[in-house]
Amino acid sequence: MDIKDILKNKQIGEEVTVSGWVRNHRKQAKFGFIDLNDGTSFNSLQVVYNDELSCFDEVAKTKLGSAITVKGKIIESPASGQDIELELSEFKLEGDCDDDYPLQAKGRPTREYLREIAYLRPRTNLFRAVFKIRSVAAYAIHKYFQENGYVYFHAPLITASDCEGAGEMFQVTTLDLEKTAKSGKVDYDKDFFGKQAALTVSGQLQAETFALAYKKTYTFGPTFRAENSNTKTHASEFWMIEPEMAFTDLNGDMEVMEGMLKYVVQYVLDNAKEEMEFCDKFVEKGLIDKLTKLVNSKFTRIDHKDVITLLKEADVKWEFEPEYGEDIAKEHEKYITEYFNGPVFITNWPKDIKAFYMKQNEDGETVAAVDLEVPGAGELMGGSQREDDYNKLVTRMEEIGMEKDSLDWYLNLRRFGGCVHSGFGMGFERLLIYLTGVENIRDVIPYPRTPGNCEY
Repeated sequence: MDIKDILKNKQIGEEVTVSGWVRNHRKQAKFGFIDLNDGTSFNSLQVVYNDELSCFDEVAKTKLGSAITVKGKIIESPASGQDIELELSEFKLEGDCDDDYPLQAKGRPTREYLREIAYLRPRTNLFRAVFKIRSVAAYAIHKYFQENGYVYFHAPLITASDCEGAGEMFQVTTLDLEKTAKSGKVDYDKDFFGKQAALTVSGQLQAETFALAYKKTYTFGPTFRAENSNTKTHASEFWMIEPEMAFTDLNGDMEVMEGMLKYVVQYVLDNAKEEMEFCDKFVEKGLIDKLTKLVNSKFTRIDHKDVITLLKEADVKWEFEPEYGEDIAKEHEKYITEYFNGPVFITNWPKDIKAFYMKQNEDGETVAAVDLEVPGAGELMGGSQREDDYNKLVTRMEEIGMEKDSLDWYLNLRRFGGCVHSGFGMGFERLLIYLTGVENIRDVIPYPRTPGNCEY
């Protein structure tokens, strides 16, 4: 029987058999207590035993981390902190644990140390909470889109297209690199795909092709970026949620962004209560109140130019002075969300600091782009209305020196039944940082891939 069901049903007097791992073991001369967890519940089941058992000596030797199966009767617990416990009658050691088990109950291991033994991280309270929240949030994302008529699109992981145009892509090749280095020439005709290929940084461009067939589609999968960055918010492998909607302008895009975010946050609050309470208590005080406020907030919408004006007029000494035509800094994002006391959509950004595929506005200076800033985290999502004018898109690609031939299929979408369409992207790990209060992206990914780190 699962511990989750035992703790939920609380059937006093019921005989149950449970398998799990020993989280804690408190031994006395004639009795003892084992905290048993099987992964189905954040909370453990307390197992009590005494020296009247024929297997007392065997049970008393049980080490922290061991896998065991126990049988016994559910009784009321006289101790505070739990309503019930299991009175042991039968015991089986399924898998012993060596004495050098890294998660001994001697002090609390740091998050940095736990990254070095990532294969054991899910056994700690923090990471059991974080990765359960990750699972629940992932399900909520699929649930939202499926219930709203979106088609789930599996974007290719290997691509010849650089969606962002930044060139920070991991190359995929079967060429003998040593021979290539000696010859000094790269012959892509002899490579596996006959051309240069890389791991994708985004599935957006391909998703647009499905949006122009199914009206509403979304991707949710891994993406890769060869950016040599060691900040708390960057990883080389991360997951992205990228919806694309035909016959939808920028305003409609923002409606979906707001609706999806509120839905996912509320779903996590409702379906990962124990884990969220743990994070609220031990990771970020006031976390649940912050998230509840977001769900009930009205999202402000304001133009980028008006944001810069507001920042310039603020009685604040900025580290980075805000300027028209330029991006905003973290300190600016924080001020804006505090000023409006809630999430803020910043719209109509300068075209020179945004991607080539964004819809050009009539002023010739801005594009129909949007970033969502949320209190306590800053930018959480970015989206835009996509450029649907073939000539304008070609001109923009030429202006910034982009290669058009490899994207002829993308351009052709504008020639073969193109229409107004929009979409956005949200880094899944960035959402998890916001949901859990855990600050480092390395601690919300099971096995983080960062510069110099590719273990397991």
